[in-house]
Amino acid sequence: MKHPLLIASLLLATIPLGGCVAGMAVGAVDMAVRGARGKPENNAALLPTAVQACSARAAPYGTVKVIDKQQVSIDRIKVWGTADNGTTRHSFECTYGKKITSFKLRALPAAR
Repeated sequence: MKHPLLIASLLLATIPLGGCVAGMAVGAVDMAVRGARGKPENNAALLPTAVQACSARAAPYGTVKVIDKQQVSIDRIKVWGTADNGTTRHSFECTYGKKITSFKLRALPAAR
């Protein structure tokens, strides 16, 4: 009769630890994912390369004008600009790591 009471006591004692154990498990998974990705490399020296690559990607849409460029994280550069072919204008946002990883193009309304 003492064994069921002992088991019930142990189960009740582990309830407060449930959240802690779950938190530790999530933390361990997060560390494993970060380890698998590796340490990001600083690509700040690639800023001119990023501007050139993003400008070349936007060039089919017209004459390119880079508006801004920014190192947004240790391994990511963003370039913003416009491309104008005389009849239509587009804005673009380009993300660069070691190559272009994202390119968003948006049509701009005609100037009044």
